[in-house]
Amino acid sequence: MESIPVDQPVRAAAELLGRARRVVVFTGAGMSAESGVPTFRDALTGLWQRYDAQALATPEAFRADPALVWGWYEWRRHAVRLARPNPGHRAVAAIQARVPGTVLITQNVDDLHERAGSPDPLHLHGSLFAPRCSACAHPAPMQDEPADGRRVSPPECARCAAPVRPGVVWFGEALPGAALEAAVEAASSCDLLVTVGTSGLVYPAAEIPQVAARLGAAVIQVNPEQTPLDPIAEVNLRGPAATVLPALVDAAWGDPAG
Repeated sequence: MESIPVDQPVRAAAELLGRARRVVVFTGAGMSAESGVPTFRDALTGLWQRYDAQALATPEAFRADPALVWGWYEWRRHAVRLARPNPGHRAVAAIQARVPGTVLITQNVDDLHERAGSPDPLHLHGSLFAPRCSACAHPAPMQDEPADGRRVSPPECARCAAPVRPGVVWFGEALPGAALEAAVEAASSCDLLVTVGTSGLVYPAAEIPQVAARLGAAVIQVNPEQTPLDPIAEVNLRGPAATVLPALVDAAWGDPAG
């Protein structure tokens, strides 16, 4: 792979983006963190500070204490509602507007991409805004909970009366089949994949950029830190998405989209 001079990464990435015809944008937790959404690596606060976030995000935890887990996810959803899309989210929407057919794949369970104007992102890890029955998977309405968080029993399914669960993928669960299949298909047929704010460590989602690279697509990585995706990226753009992505859109089309 031809090396890119270090003083030209944004220009090189903009050239790739400007001539791409089938684009995939793949986003991870770093994208939402720039809007103030806590990640699983962040320490919990308030009522939740004595808990391990990863220990709450399992089917076993929900079975053992559904009120605790449901309350925590309601608190998370409230925190997301207070967050706002950042310029990086808006730049992704601008790429979709400039390159028809661009597919947005996200590991994030918030709705910041949708609020920034991105239509129909593929949510590989589900969504905080799509609760469903824990038994029959029937969709359920959302509730409003206090900002401080509390233990609260989940509502009952209107169809079968089983407890409603958060519509996210927990540790130990498989990714939603339809979303994963669509993501792999998009990665397999794109000529450019832009990966943003993902560690490249959470599988099977982390395989998506690898699929694109193996099948000949160029990969642009946007991340403040080095990741396992560095070696497959044709261009690595170091910095926060809220700064780098608008600069990339501006360099490609003269539109900062911020």
